[in-house]
Amino acid sequence: MKYYIIAGEASGDLHGSNLMKGLYAKDPKADIRFWGGDKMDAVYHAFQEGTGLVKDYRDGAIIGFMEVFLKAGSLLKKVAFCKADIAEWHPDVVILIDYPGFNFKIAKFAHKAGYKVFYYIAPKVWASREGRIRKLKAWVDRLFIVFPFEVPYFESKGVPFTYVGNPLLDAIDQSPALLESRGAFLERCGLPDAPWIALLAGSRNNEIASMMPTFMEMADAWHARHPQFHFVVAAAPSRTLADYEKYLGQRDFVHVVFGETYAALRHASAAVINSGTASLEAAIIGTPQVVGYKLNAFTYQMLRHMIKVRYISLANLIIDRGAFKELIQNDFCTDNLLKELELLVYDEPYRSRMLSDYAQVRSLLGGSGASEAVAEAMIEAMA
Repeated sequence: MKYYIIAGEASGDLHGSNLMKGLYAKDPKADIRFWGGDKMDAVYHAFQEGTGLVKDYRDGAIIGFMEVFLKAGSLLKKVAFCKADIAEWHPDVVILIDYPGFNFKIAKFAHKAGYKVFYYIAPKVWASREGRIRKLKAWVDRLFIVFPFEVPYFESKGVPFTYVGNPLLDAIDQSPALLESRGAFLERCGLPDAPWIALLAGSRNNEIASMMPTFMEMADAWHARHPQFHFVVAAAPSRTLADYEKYLGQRDFVHVVFGETYAALRHASAAVINSGTASLEAAIIGTPQVVGYKLNAFTYQMLRHMIKVRYISLANLIIDRGAFKELIQNDFCTDNLLKELELLVYDEPYRSRMLSDYAQVRSLLGGSGASEAVAEAMIEAMA
C-alpha cells in the first residue's frame, strides 16, 4: 500500500520514523512518501530506494496565533503544494502526525478527494479549541491516540480511535544513548567532566528566542553560586550553532550538543525544559526537571482564556497532579528557576518524590511495542 505521512516538527519526525519502521515490518510492500526530517528519512532509505522526503519540517515550523498570522502566505503555499503532491501521487491513505494548523487543512482536502485519512497523535483538543472535534469527526476516518487520559475523553466525544500505548517508551528504551557510558558521551561530544544542568529550549526559532535569554541569565546566577556546574544545551538536530551563538556570549561553562537529547538528559543532575515532548522524555528517562513556557504577549493572552487543563506538561496530565513545577510566562524567570534547581539538585526527598511520580507515568503509558501495534492497527483499518 501507499502511505503519505505528514510530520511538521521534531517530535513528529521521531514518532513518524518509528511508525514507518512498524509499517515496513507489517507491510513489506509499503511505499511511503512523507513530510518529516532526518529520522524519517533514515528509516525510508533503510527500506526503500529513491526519494521519499517531500519537505523537511525544518523549513518553517511555527507555533502561536501571531506567528501563524505573520507567516500565513508561506503556510498557504505549502498547503497548496502538499495538496497537489498528494493528488499526483494518489496514496491509499494519508497519515497526519500532530501539527494541527497545517494538518487539518490537509485532512479536509484529502477527505473530500476520497482518500482515507488517519490522524496519529491527536490534536490537543482536550486542552483548548474543542471546536476542532467536529473537524476530526468530519474529515478523519480514525484517530490513533497515545495518552491514557485521552481514552475517556474521545469516547465521550464519539470520535473513532485506537489506543495501543505510547511510542516514546520504545524510542527511549531502544536508544543507544541509554547504553552509552557517561565517559563515552563526554569524549564523543567534547564535554568537560563536570556535573551539568540540561537546557532544552525547543526546536522552533521562536521557542529558542523566547527561552534562551532567561536560560542564560539563570545559568550565570547558578554558576556564580555553584561554579562546579556547567550547562548543556540539548539542541534539536534541525538547528545549527548559529541559532544559539547570539545568546551564548563568551560563557565557557555552557555547551551545545545537537541530536543528543536523551544522553544529555540521562547524565544531567537536573533539566530546565520548554514544555513539550521533551518534558515527557525527561520523565521516562528519570531526569528531575522544571518546565518553563513563554510565548509572545499576544499569543499568551489568547491562549490563557482557552486552555482548559490544569497542567501544560504531558507527564503531569497523565498522573493528574504536579510531579514537577511548571513556570509559565512571567513565572518563568531567573529567581524561580534558581529556587527550583536548588530543590532538584540538593533536596533528596524532593527528587525522590518526583522519581516516584515518574514511575507511575511510565506505568500508565503501557508496555513496549506501541509503534508496531499502531502500524498493524492502521493496516487492519485499511482492510
